[in-house]
Amino acid sequence: MSNWMVAAKKADFTKIAESCHISPVLARLIRNRDVIGAEATERYLNGGLQDLYDPFLMKDMDTAVQILRKKIAEGKKIRIIGDYDVDGICSAHILRTGLAAYGADAGCRLPDRVTDGYGINERLIEEAAADGVDTIVTCDNGISAAEPLHRAAALGLTVIVTDHHEIPFRENGGRREEILPEAAAVVEPKRTDPANGEYYYPFQELCGAGVAWKLVCALFSDRREEEKEELEHQLLAFAAIATVCDVCALKDENRIIVKYGLAMVPETDNAGLKALLSVTGLDGPVNCYHAGFVIGPCLNASGRLDTAERALNLFEGDNDRSGALLAAGELRDLNESRKSMTKQGIDAAVRQIEDAGLQQDKVLVVFLENGHESISGIIAGKIRERYDRPAFVFTNSAEEGVLKGSGRSIESYDMFGGMSRCADLLLKFGGHPMAGGLSIRAEKLPEFRERINRESGLTDADLTAVIHLDMELPPQYLSMDLIREFSRLEPCGAGNERPLFACRSLYLTHAFVMGAKGNAVKFTAEDGKGGKWPVLYFGDAAAMKERLQEMYGESVWEQLTVRRNGVSGRTVCADLCYYPDINRWKGSESIQLILRDIRFRRPV
Repeated sequence: MSNWMVAAKKADFTKIAESCHISPVLARLIRNRDVIGAEATERYLNGGLQDLYDPFLMKDMDTAVQILRKKIAEGKKIRIIGDYDVDGICSAHILRTGLAAYGADAGCRLPDRVTDGYGINERLIEEAAADGVDTIVTCDNGISAAEPLHRAAALGLTVIVTDHHEIPFRENGGRREEILPEAAAVVEPKRTDPANGEYYYPFQELCGAGVAWKLVCALFSDRREEEKEELEHQLLAFAAIATVCDVCALKDENRIIVKYGLAMVPETDNAGLKALLSVTGLDGPVNCYHAGFVIGPCLNASGRLDTAERALNLFEGDNDRSGALLAAGELRDLNESRKSMTKQGIDAAVRQIEDAGLQQDKVLVVFLENGHESISGIIAGKIRERYDRPAFVFTNSAEEGVLKGSGRSIESYDMFGGMSRCADLLLKFGGHPMAGGLSIRAEKLPEFRERINRESGLTDADLTAVIHLDMELPPQYLSMDLIREFSRLEPCGAGNERPLFACRSLYLTHAFVMGAKGNAVKFTAEDGKGGKWPVLYFGDAAAMKERLQEMYGESVWEQLTVRRNGVSGRTVCADLCYYPDINRWKGSESIQLILRDIRFRRPV
């Protein structure tokens, strides 16, 4: 059962509400998202592109811009090397479009997930040198590519690294010392001043495309304002999509990038993005769900089952409308194939965990002998959700005897730190606290499983899922105006979650299962004082039924779902974790509660 934690952050909510012309409830919700004071609240509510930080605050940004301007003026050949996920694809598109608009001879190369693995490698370096490339610009990778970039330096290539992943480090006299790759410039928002350990840049949670977009903005700082703004707005849509798909915290700069960038998606002039919207049925405003669960998976599917350059070419090709629609449709179809493969992989991983009794491990380590390495990260995420603990999923790689793995973590476990403590067992690894990628020799996997668990530091309490609630709010205090006001929290997602409320001791009646697959339940909730609200639950109806029967007996579900003379045969008392919504039906509007979690109260 999940732990419910109600936020208890303090502020003068009445004063903030009056200053910002909002309700005290909304003021409390915004404070719960670590926004402190009236000025910061006003920026949260109304911050625009003019409130973004100066890109030149990022360490080495000025050096990178000077190098690029010089190389472009000299007609040098530039190659952008990205990655095979949405962030890598979008950041490569942003850089190539920006450099080309500045007059550069710039091309892109994205690694193959299977043959190259994550990020830049020596083969790509050698290939660039053989092609007469003078300067390499990485995006969404490079910060941990010490050996490949050492090779680039030996070949006389100029390298600019733009990345956002965790910076490798060593402990030196109790101080954390960053290990930077050999490069003419390392543009990375997580860089710190060695003198005091403070970050150079005010915001560290940009995605790779966000960093790339900042570089283009800095590059064009010497151009006419109209030219600069037109390009920035054109590319902001791609930075927004990547920010959502990379599950970056939607706060500070990311919130502004996503808020305004997604608004620009339906207005895009990019033929490929237009086609992708068309084939996926997105013909109106685009929100975070559309970016993360409709657009993003189609782009990711190209890098998983084919080549990421297919998605990049969709954005950069000279296709007419029919050609763009054909290419976009192929990405959509690839994603459908990916979904089927993912389900098979999840089923196999669950069988392995249950058969081997691994579900008691603090960190789950699974090897799928017949798994496709391109979807191991998705499977790891699903396993993490199912068991509420960090999960690594390994598959065979193209290299004999070498396994590749992807990991997904929980908020109480720093996955990058965990891998760092096992670095001597690994051939290669990278990532951040919530996710990682790694490779290992097959014979080392049992030792890795043992050590990653032994040194995890996780307790049973850490492995209990936590639901963070904003406040207790009985539904009788809800109004249409208040629910509409909650829309000012958008865009909601990681780091800026949809508001969640708790209410105690409501009586559930008139339950029935909905949906072709029986994956939704609708109740009526009553407060015993005349208040009634529809409650919708989207999830595992069978599991909810089992929980009810454990507490109330085998017959409770039938009694609860059967009406006689319009009256339910049974009521069940429960505490609800919910968010409010407006149900619109045939021109009328009514309040409904969307259930996130439930605690049934034992009958007395």
